[in-house]
Amino acid sequence: MAVYALTGFSLVSLLSFGYLSWDWMKPSLVADVPTDPMEKSPPPTFSRPPHIIFILTDDQGYHDVGYHGSDIQTPTLDRLAAEGVKLENYYIQPICTPSRSQLITGRYQIHTGLQHSIIRPRQPNCLPLDQVTLPQKLQEAGYSTHMVGKWHLGFYKKECLPTRRGFDTFLGSLTGNVDYYTYDNCDGPGVCGYDLHEGEDVAWDQSGKYSTFLYSQRVSKILASHSPKEPIFIYVAFQAVHTPLQSPKEYIYRYRSMGNVARRKYAAMVTCMDEAVKNITWALKKYGYYDNSVIVFSTDNGGQTFSGGSNWPLRGRKGTYWEGGVRGIGFVHSPLIKRKRRTSWALVHITDWYPTLVSLARGNLSNVPGLDGYNVWPAISEGKESPRTEILHNIDPLYNHAKYGSLEDGFGIWNTAVQASIRVGEWKLLTGDPGYSDWIPPQTLTNFPGSWWNLERLTDGLRKSVWLFNITADPYERYDLSDQRPDVVRTLLMRLVHYNRTAIPVRYPAENPRAHPDFNGGAWGPWASEDDGEEWEGGGEPLKSRNKKKKCKICKLRSFFRKLNTRLMSNRI
Repeated sequence: MAVYALTGFSLVSLLSFGYLSWDWMKPSLVADVPTDPMEKSPPPTFSRPPHIIFILTDDQGYHDVGYHGSDIQTPTLDRLAAEGVKLENYYIQPICTPSRSQLITGRYQIHTGLQHSIIRPRQPNCLPLDQVTLPQKLQEAGYSTHMVGKWHLGFYKKECLPTRRGFDTFLGSLTGNVDYYTYDNCDGPGVCGYDLHEGEDVAWDQSGKYSTFLYSQRVSKILASHSPKEPIFIYVAFQAVHTPLQSPKEYIYRYRSMGNVARRKYAAMVTCMDEAVKNITWALKKYGYYDNSVIVFSTDNGGQTFSGGSNWPLRGRKGTYWEGGVRGIGFVHSPLIKRKRRTSWALVHITDWYPTLVSLARGNLSNVPGLDGYNVWPAISEGKESPRTEILHNIDPLYNHAKYGSLEDGFGIWNTAVQASIRVGEWKLLTGDPGYSDWIPPQTLTNFPGSWWNLERLTDGLRKSVWLFNITADPYERYDLSDQRPDVVRTLLMRLVHYNRTAIPVRYPAENPRAHPDFNGGAWGPWASEDDGEEWEGGGEPLKSRNKKKKCKICKLRSFFRKLNTRLMSNRI
């Protein structure tokens, strides 16, 4: 195995950071039969259903929180996590839409048809309308439900909007990324539009306000206008810290000593978000919610390393099925937790929040069969064993097939060219092309991009299509055991076969020109009529154009003049 030296880092320095001394959870055997997700847990003993605040950050790297040894200042997150329960065996999905869909439905991507890529702005696609969402279940339980932030679960017709999927109110963006001040989003050259919405209307009047501040202020207003005697659910999906890298200057100044410009801006955005969480926590206390509240904090996927994020010491980055793409930052903070101030190694996945939160709300789960999530509150609050023993990270039949994969390499039961990944007990299996696989230290050095890529690289995986790791013993995925343990490989391949039999066709339709913001007054929004059927293609072809989204000056100017013209016309009327 050829290994390049890790420039500027050594085993001694790794130990000094504490990465190789972490107390990873004890090994367990491969589970033959997973626990039933619908198995009932004892009901919570609260006198009243708790207020639930779910905070989701965007593209925050595993390393990018103070209590993971980061150089980025996150005092609020550090304190909330220290006083609550840190989830250090917590998994999310490698990109935006999949994590959000699994949070909202409690189901794996293969069971909603969203197993390939993300929902793009011009696709006639959204979270399947037959899915009963988390906020809908909480509404049934008597909760007031509110969403603030990034949706990214489709909007091609009004039935797809947050206010039609269980939220009483919504302030945020519908697409995947927007400018933090102007809320413009360009889905390719010349395809630009405004994307900030209040309910089902375009919020033109909020332009110019930094989104992280805007969203935290909206949460405070919601709390101020609601009664703490009535249960409330607020889903805060910060845009931060997704690109574009934008932050108020006073936060950037704190990191002026950072040589890497991208890392400096990124760090400023993380600290700004941390202060927004502080303001939300303060509002919970000021308006009388805190003592009966549950705050859940989660990232949505791994950090994007070439945009300032860091997943060190984990392998990989956003968009990959290595640990750096799917192991998330997560914690729960609540006065209602029975065993506080501890670290939990219970296996938890983002699908678990659906049954966990509905159970906390004393809601009814009997009419939503087929959930892939588990109620993990006893594991979080009391330190009991997690009911979860395995995680299907995903099966994506449309992703580019690995050149060297074959059915033969999969013991005749699985085509290893297909991108897939699964965790069973302490074992993790990857097939196909898992994505960029290097270990990238924190990007605090100068001379971008040269010094930024002082990384360790394995060069023996170019002709492989199967990897096996004991994640408990080897959390950094350095030692591939697929050749030594073919018995475990075969067992996990059988689990993939099992899950694949339950998968529904992929929802990934071609772009529709009707989605262009020019046809919607200069803003992104629904374009299909309510009478239109669900336009999707089972196993459809990938988009012909995979151009990266571009934020060009011309796009922004065109969007500006469109908005200006719209406002002038409205004033005349």
